[in-house]
Amino acid sequence: MLKGKRTAVVGEECVACGNCIKYCPLHAVTVPLGITAVVDEDKCVGCGKCAKNCPAEVISIRIRTEV
Repeated sequence: MLKGKRTAVVGEECVACGNCIKYCPLHAVTVPLGITAVVDEDKCVGCGKCAKNCPAEVISIRIRTEV
């Protein structure tokens, strides 16, 4: 299990189906221009609901990198 603050990360293979938007309880995911999903790390808590419902299986949950 991952420890620390988590966030969702979308892979380049995203097909912009919109499932991640539908299942994200915090509205942290958008699909600007209908090209690929983008995660707002300020809103995302890494719950994994978007990843579990991604039909392309290209969303993963990772530890945030603090800058």
